[in-house]
Amino acid sequence: MFNGIIYNTGSVKDIKKYKNSIYVGIQTKISFNTKDIGSSVCCDGVCLTITKIKKDIIYFYISYETLKRSNFNKIKINQIINLEKSLIYGQSISGHFTQGHVDSTAITQKINIVDNTWVIRLQILDKTLNKFLTEKASIAINGVSLTISKIYKNFFEINVIPHTLKLTNLKKLKRNSIVNVELDILSKYIYKYSK
Repeated sequence: MFNGIIYNTGSVKDIKKYKNSIYVGIQTKISFNTKDIGSSVCCDGVCLTITKIKKDIIYFYISYETLKRSNFNKIKINQIINLEKSLIYGQSISGHFTQGHVDSTAITQKINIVDNTWVIRLQILDKTLNKFLTEKASIAINGVSLTISKIYKNFFEINVIPHTLKLTNLKKLKRNSIVNVELDILSKYIYKYSK
């Protein structure tokens, strides 16, 4: 479990591609040791398990299912990845509960800068998920906890403040960038049990 508050990023330094999966190494300033092997880390919104640690590089196996639902099928060397360690019991929750179970990807349609805030317009590629979007509800974009500011027929908008831009890879977004999306778990459960 995570809360979508990102303080650290990493850089992809190793990619091994297999038929239906990939193995990646991400360099990070976050301190890890061998006891952390097997623990979960949220990488651009995707919950991955550490399989190896070599100096300051942590390694993850990414399965076919994750590749289908996320933007990791287009991962590149030196790509900047948002990183969040899993929550510890008693830790403050500043964002919202996220699982690292990415629902789909979205494409960046437009970025407007209002003062120093980025207003980002996104379209979810799996349109069947639009029913879960609610204004002022939480959403995780590349693992970052954000609030949906406005919903239109085929897209939605989020506002990203300068502090968040400074600490995350969202500042790298441009038109047609693909991001990982995890919808608010509460909206999904409420929708399911109200049917």
